[in-house]
Amino acid sequence: MTEKITIRSDRDTDYKFMYKGEEVVLGAGKIIGIADGLEHVVLPTCAMKIMNNLIVIKDDVKKDKK
Repeated sequence: MTEKITIRSDRDTDYKFMYKGEEVVLGAGKIIGIADGLEHVVLPTCAMKIMNNLIVIKDDVKKDKK
């Protein structure tokens, strides 16, 4: 089942992800709609919040190595 998905950036910097094998840049504070859902989307690891068909991109996940 493919449904439209909306991705919103709450970041201060641009967020890059892959869509159908191509790199897409989601500008800081911008919103993008993807008509065919997440089937062809690859989101790099970051903090995000998912609410129904909305994904809110937060800051990068930082790993502390001690």
